[in-house]
Amino acid sequence: MTERLIDFQSWLEDDGKAAKTVETYLGNIKHYYGFLNENGSGVEQLLSRALVVRYIKYLEKEKYAISSINAKVTSLLAFNKFLLEQKEVDRIFVSLRKDQVKVAAGSEQIVEAFLPEEVEELLTYVENEQKVSLRNKAIVYLLLYGGMRISELCSIQMADMDFLTRTLFIKGKGGKYREIMLRQDVVEVVQEYIKTERSQSKFQLSPYLFVSNRSEKIVRDAVNSWMKKVSKEIGFKVYPHKFRRTFVTFLLKKQVPITTVAKLTGHYSISVLEKHYNFVSRSTKQQAVDLL
Repeated sequence: MTERLIDFQSWLEDDGKAAKTVETYLGNIKHYYGFLNENGSGVEQLLSRALVVRYIKYLEKEKYAISSINAKVTSLLAFNKFLLEQKEVDRIFVSLRKDQVKVAAGSEQIVEAFLPEEVEELLTYVENEQKVSLRNKAIVYLLLYGGMRISELCSIQMADMDFLTRTLFIKGKGGKYREIMLRQDVVEVVQEYIKTERSQSKFQLSPYLFVSNRSEKIVRDAVNSWMKKVSKEIGFKVYPHKFRRTFVTFLLKKQVPITTVAKLTGHYSISVLEKHYNFVSRSTKQQAVDLL
């Protein structure tokens, strides 16, 4: 990482940004650097209004999701403010009002979730003991039926699991705890992993549920890396957050109250769920119009 990005990281941390936010901002700015290099601008001319416009057009041309484009614009604005304080630029070139992509009401964002048949194929895949360890099988089951974030999964401790009541306590954003009720098959898969693979690990005394060959706590990069391999073998995208989206999608489609879904997933703002998971189908809209 360049010295400028290291300074930017420190600037974000001093501003009180959460670790995950800092990581996201840095990743987005690295992507912007890549755009500059690929388009022959180099990093000498770090930022200008013309570059901002060209970058957004590039993202749109490459068919980035609206949420992804808007997140990159937000990161770019923070970087712009940092450069201004460092006197490397003389003005703010990024405007959220002008540059973020607007979504018209009624054109709700399409959330990428597993199709029912993909879930079945994935569950069949993890049953193959020759390809999938019991630990990774348990990870899939917890992500699919627990609706948790990958950071939350990696931080689960043995003491957080109550097998008798099939309850899992999750420490989410802001250090807040929430209670997740688990299906019986999820409990059984986790117990099988603990009794076999985990009990034979050199880190069996670790307080964390998921251990690796190298440390007492599995890290998100290891999960992401494994899922990339699975994606190539199974023929469709598999990544941690897609499980969380699937969890929410399936519950809402089954008419589970959105307040209940919010409590299960740790969404402390129901408006976030309403914004990203609006399941008004075309046929439903057509039926509504036909009533006129």
